[in-house]
Amino acid sequence: MGERRESKKRETRQRISDAATELFFARGFDAVTLDEIAAAAGVSKMTVFNYFPRKEDLMLDRQDDLKLVFFREAIRARAPGKSPVAELRALMGRLREQKHPFVRFDRHAAEFWRFIAASPSLEARLRELNDEAAEGLATELDGPTPDGLARLAAGMIVLTVRTARQEAIRVFEHGGSAKKAGAVFFTLIDQGFAAVQAIEPSLAGGTFAPDGRDAG
Repeated sequence: MGERRESKKRETRQRISDAATELFFARGFDAVTLDEIAAAAGVSKMTVFNYFPRKEDLMLDRQDDLKLVFFREAIRARAPGKSPVAELRALMGRLREQKHPFVRFDRHAAEFWRFIAASPSLEARLRELNDEAAEGLATELDGPTPDGLARLAAGMIVLTVRTARQEAIRVFEHGGSAKKAGAVFFTLIDQGFAAVQAIEPSLAGGTFAPDGRDAG
């Protein structure tokens, strides 16, 4: 019974998200009301709020990806003795092999990010998600009260991902192939992660590994 209820919730959430996205792309983010989204999805406005507390979240509905939750999970689950950045490099390699949407740059991705860039409210919400991502990573690296060095490393990781994504989309929109855009993305990811790795020795004394796996 519980599985059926959860399945129904997922279906309802996806239906609301799909209806909102279609309306947003057809008429623009600011022109669409929550009442219209609810009607298109066949639910009440309150139901929309239950699944998406903010209108911006209807467009940015893959928040776990945007907040880099899977980065945190990878760091937490890494093998003993393996540094956080080494694990993140391995993670990006796996995503590339899987052709995961997070590392895919095509017409649909370009349209999505162009749409986000055109809306000040969506850009503002994206910055909030980036801040949450950095805070979450810093906590994963250094526990509930991360120090300045852990916050710096976390911020560098988030900035690396955002900059690499923006540049990949720019290359694609200026006539580059999806393959070329992807190559640009991974080159910048590698360079950014190398910069984080350069400060790892300072972090490895304990602050970068709250469970002590990298210490000593």
